[in-house]
Amino acid sequence: MKVLEKNYFWLLLPLVHSLVNATEHEEVAKHAIKLHRGKGATVTHRKQWVLDGCRKLSGLLRQKAVVLNKLKNAIRAVEKDVGLSDEEKLFQVHTFEIFQKELNESENSVFQAIYGLQRALQGDYKDVVNMKESSRQRLEALREAAIKEETEYVELLAAEKHQVEALKNMQHQNKSLSMLDEILEDVRKAADRLEEEIEEHAFDDNKSVKGVNFEAVLRVEEEEANSKQNLTKREVEDDLGLSMLIDSQNNQYILTKPRDATIPRADHHFIKDIVTIGMLSLPCGWLCTAIGLPTMFGYIICGVLLGPSGLNSIKSIVQVETLGEFGVFFTLFLVGLEFSPEKLRKVWKISLQGPCYMTLLMIAFGLLWGHLLQIRPTQSVFISTCLSLSSTPLVSRFLVGSARGEKEGDLDYSAVLLGMLVMQDVQLGLFIAVMPTLIQAGASTYTSIFMEILRILALVGQILFSLAAVFLLCLVIKTYLIGPYYRKLHLESKGNKEILILGISAFIFLMLTVTELLDVSMELGCFLAGALISSQGHMVTEEIVSYIEPIRDFLAIIFFASIGLHVFPTFVVYELTILMVLTLSVVVMKFVLAALVLSLLLPKTSQYIKWIVAAGLAQVSEFSFVLGSRARRAGIISREVYLLILSVTTLSLLLAPVLWKAAITKCVPRPDRRSSL
Repeated sequence: MKVLEKNYFWLLLPLVHSLVNATEHEEVAKHAIKLHRGKGATVTHRKQWVLDGCRKLSGLLRQKAVVLNKLKNAIRAVEKDVGLSDEEKLFQVHTFEIFQKELNESENSVFQAIYGLQRALQGDYKDVVNMKESSRQRLEALREAAIKEETEYVELLAAEKHQVEALKNMQHQNKSLSMLDEILEDVRKAADRLEEEIEEHAFDDNKSVKGVNFEAVLRVEEEEANSKQNLTKREVEDDLGLSMLIDSQNNQYILTKPRDATIPRADHHFIKDIVTIGMLSLPCGWLCTAIGLPTMFGYIICGVLLGPSGLNSIKSIVQVETLGEFGVFFTLFLVGLEFSPEKLRKVWKISLQGPCYMTLLMIAFGLLWGHLLQIRPTQSVFISTCLSLSSTPLVSRFLVGSARGEKEGDLDYSAVLLGMLVMQDVQLGLFIAVMPTLIQAGASTYTSIFMEILRILALVGQILFSLAAVFLLCLVIKTYLIGPYYRKLHLESKGNKEILILGISAFIFLMLTVTELLDVSMELGCFLAGALISSQGHMVTEEIVSYIEPIRDFLAIIFFASIGLHVFPTFVVYELTILMVLTLSVVVMKFVLAALVLSLLLPKTSQYIKWIVAAGLAQVSEFSFVLGSRARRAGIISREVYLLILSVTTLSLLLAPVLWKAAITKCVPRPDRRSSL
């Protein structure tokens, strides 16, 4: 221990030296400020001050070298000391090595500061680019220093832990343990081994990965943790809780996987968000029902009130939107239950040709208006494609229990409409897959455009191949698997509907996973799952609907509330006139184009349903939010265009029930009006 005390004396020597010279350093700093301001500073004094500063710096560097040599000697002495255990040696050597790193890093920081000062003096104070580069370099240096300091702190914690373990082992060796203490000691060792086995060194494993950036973040503790005044600082640091991280771009992050996976944790922010949405959706839904509007608009209003444009009480926006996606999955599954393969075979030509013609016509009109308004072709194509899509979940709610054909042999307008919407979902997946290539093609030269066109054609071929594989798989499942699977499931679930619900949900998730792996939209997989199960008969369909519908209704509330989170009433009020003009123009154009295309595709006996189908397609899909956000990040559209797309989409969805109700009233006889408005 004498060696250890002697070593600690040499460790404390630089600290004592710095305390003694603190007043002198303060005087040097004040003198430097005077020199900088030009107060009472002669040329001789300036030269003398520089020489004194250089001497002091040289003296510090020589002192640092001496301390490093003494640290090396101390490390060798500790390693040769036979009176210390391995744990104590490891702790002391680790401490000395960390102090060595601290001295070296301090020296590097001094020379980096001198280099930065030299660069600043050589630069032009009017050159913003040069100052920006200097600031970026300083920021990178600070990030690297923060990472190194964090690593050193973690190493110190580990060394301290080893020291505590060594002391405990010494205490246990010096006293006799009871049977209970021995059991607890074995449990403690097993728990330590468990933590070491399940712990993931995600920080160390990813900090050197290519593409990883070091950023400064703010860690905001939970309010509950801040209110616990009796906690020590160490306890607060060790309790990860569900702290929120905020980066310099104002993005907020929450804990997804804790370091200690043995302790169960819950995201209280997410729980409060779901509870708040559920409570507020009830009065909003009642209000819309009282005034004759669909309840889904009450849920959208709920999202507006709780979102960033309202009370801003929703903290876990991404998590709420993710849960809302399951509402889309189950909605499309129930739609598929009412859309049998026989109906699909009857309207497949119209379903395939109609959306393609409408999209091409929308792109043609978009390019025409873009040329007149001097908008880039890439931007015009994107906006036109975005606006050509219609909302499948919204129309699905319209069609629940909808009417059938008026006469024998007539086409069912719900089958035509759903077939076209499914084809638009396929187009959505195709467009998302092709969008990166379109971005590169727009920025390429003429010689590379040909290669980009070939790449686009290859992607189109890949999507078509994936669709063929999906439908071939569906044929196999319908012929050989779905019947035995459901009978087995129904047999095992007698008296226990949980098994039936779980089995149906697993089949839905299997289909959406398959379509996702084949680069087709997950929504199409959910729809096909419902269509496959509907082939088992009407009794099966009714039983599954009775079980799945309550789940769908709750998740649909979350989905429509998540749409309201992206509605900004203040922006709509500021630009109400232009937004109403744009929305009415889009709705009228889509209605006219749909009616024109359907008049060419529908048989003469079913021409009357073109108005109903056109009314169902005359709004913009909520997936334009997703496409718009991706296009904005990619630089295809600006922030202003993105907000216009969001606002037009929202207003078109609000107008959709009015147009649908008018078309149903006009074209469907009164006894058959059973739409779920």
